[in-house]
Amino acid sequence: MGRGDVEATDRAGASAMRRTFESIAINGVIVLGDSDSDLLPIGAKVGNETGPELDVAVDPLEGAAICAIGGYNAMSIVAIAERGGFLKIPDMYMEKIAVGPEGRGAISLERSATDNLKALADAKRVYVADLTVAILERPRHEGLIAEVRKAGARVKLLRDGDVAAAVATTDPASGIDMLLGTGGSKQGIMTAAALRCAAGDMQARLKARNPDELEKARALGIDDLDKIYAIDEMASGSVMFAGTGVTNGDYLRGVRFFRGGGTTNSVVMRSRTHTIRFLRSNHRFDLKPEY
Repeated sequence: MGRGDVEATDRAGASAMRRTFESIAINGVIVLGDSDSDLLPIGAKVGNETGPELDVAVDPLEGAAICAIGGYNAMSIVAIAERGGFLKIPDMYMEKIAVGPEGRGAISLERSATDNLKALADAKRVYVADLTVAILERPRHEGLIAEVRKAGARVKLLRDGDVAAAVATTDPASGIDMLLGTGGSKQGIMTAAALRCAAGDMQARLKARNPDELEKARALGIDDLDKIYAIDEMASGSVMFAGTGVTNGDYLRGVRFFRGGGTTNSVVMRSRTHTIRFLRSNHRFDLKPEY
């Protein structure tokens, strides 16, 4: 963290996660990961092969560039589901809208951002001016940002880390009410897993940037890129989600080091019961290896 080397930061996260999986009693297969990675590639088996058969989605370090500069919202994430529980999609852009439990059923990508803000305000019994929308700070979002501000809502611009911001919509103390905009498809599926566990809501639509991505989508049986996916289509069945803050973020505090150890803050969620557990852990590096 903070050493300016994005590639080394990303690899450190993947290496630590790979080693940790070796001690977990599951028979897992990575269905969403990094196809270019030699540590956690798509199709790799993870776990010690003694437990249930599960599909695994990983993002060892969402926001590697953030972490490299010591920025905001870097997070280590894993989600698991029963076999076939995650929507199979290529690595491409995805248009997203996400809200917490109070907005469940009130949002739709078929409506404008303005109309979605009015619907969420009605559901939460507040004014649109009381809402804050998280949006990735990208040139492609200039029109969206202008529309949200014109509607009267606040905008929180994100350098990266839209999963953390989307999950933060489930926590009233975070001050984030909605996530809007286009980001990574893998992050979209992991967001859906988290929001299913936390009783939130989400819709998404794939966005191909070039003919190659369109062909990859068709190879997976996706012919209609105008299709709007509901949250249950992206993450179905029994799902669990876990995340650990790497740097301070909208939902979790980051790693803090002290002499001979460090403190981590994590969350573990379960869709079957909507149980959300927060864990603050102190680690002694002389007794437990530092990855």
